[in-house]
Amino acid sequence: MKDMICFAHRGASGHEPENTLLAIQKAIELESEWIEMDVFPVEHELVVIHDDDLERTTNGKGSVLQSSLAYLRSLDAGKGERIPYLNEVFDVIGSSAKLNIELKWIDTVERVVSTIEEYIKNHDWTYDRLLISSLFHDEVKKTKSLLPEIMTAPVFLGPPPDNFIEIAKDLQSYSMSMDVDYITGEIVNKAHQIGIKVVVFTVNTIEDIEKMKNIGVDGVFTNYPELLSKAE
Repeated sequence: MKDMICFAHRGASGHEPENTLLAIQKAIELESEWIEMDVFPVEHELVVIHDDDLERTTNGKGSVLQSSLAYLRSLDAGKGERIPYLNEVFDVIGSSAKLNIELKWIDTVERVVSTIEEYIKNHDWTYDRLLISSLFHDEVKKTKSLLPEIMTAPVFLGPPPDNFIEIAKDLQSYSMSMDVDYITGEIVNKAHQIGIKVVVFTVNTIEDIEKMKNIGVDGVFTNYPELLSKAE
């Protein structure tokens, strides 16, 4: 049975505050192949946070999109960590892992593409170490049109629509990100028939990892990257 690809979900978020540089450093320490982080566009920057409100993951209040950059950067995202910028994520990862950037809002693509192009040109990043995903499938399509070399993935939250294969083909997807509660062997087989990988979120127990292996998924998003080696 082939090894599954490990995506450290929001960094090693089972150990350190999610979507922080500390969580990235822990994921690197745990030798994660991929690190997944979430971005929103705020003013002229891309901030790394999952929710569109601040209460769950920071000591702030209100909407991410309606907050100033100065306010967001003043907050504690856990253990004294600040909400990072995307460029800080690139800098911390360096050559240690690959990066899955999930676009959490519309009108994010151009800024993400600009950041990617800067790190491809001026740092040691390559397109095969990057994957762009989103629930907003038009953003995925726009990314592919601007950067044909980049790997992309639609995110399907909940049960996938009947035409999920057609969506993935239209987007020229490398993979698709699927909900652990709704994944089946049939879904995996349909994706594999057209050469698209299946990565499942969020898989946090050895039992679920074994189940995912048995139905043939290609990778998992997990808050505990060390579990994959324990399940082997």
